[in-house]
Amino acid sequence: MKQHGEIAENLFREGYNCAQAVLLAFSDVTGLEQRTAAQLSSPFGGGLGRMREVCGAVSGAAMVLGIVEGYDDPADTAGKKAHYHRVQEFAGRFKEQNGSIICRDLLSGTAAVQGSDPEARTPGYYRKRPCPELVRQAAEILDDMLGDREYAEAL
Repeated sequence: MKQHGEIAENLFREGYNCAQAVLLAFSDVTGLEQRTAAQLSSPFGGGLGRMREVCGAVSGAAMVLGIVEGYDDPADTAGKKAHYHRVQEFAGRFKEQNGSIICRDLLSGTAAVQGSDPEARTPGYYRKRPCPELVRQAAEILDDMLGDREYAEAL
């Protein structure tokens, strides 16, 4: 199985936001085209539009779980229940490793530049943020949760 953690970290370092990096890293699993995956996950960077709410890496992982294991029938209460359990399992594992799933908590001690504009990706930006490691961890947790299943055949 491909190691998606390294891919996600590299994508983040290329300039994709945290949600994009995780969702794009799993394109071999989700079957999403790169442009579609990047656009779909673009609002979730910086904890939803830089508001520092739920970490984008967590949101990206939830999108992967939705594509791979999500339910599509509103009457499927068992499927909904099972899916929410999986999302909560992921969130619990991420929180266990990092103390939170909330961007502002994960970035505590890192001053936020006010406004909507994303910060420049300078060497200093990467030195003061845990984000490259967080996207790697999110992808590694997903790899572990998804195991060796071959989802591409089902798409």
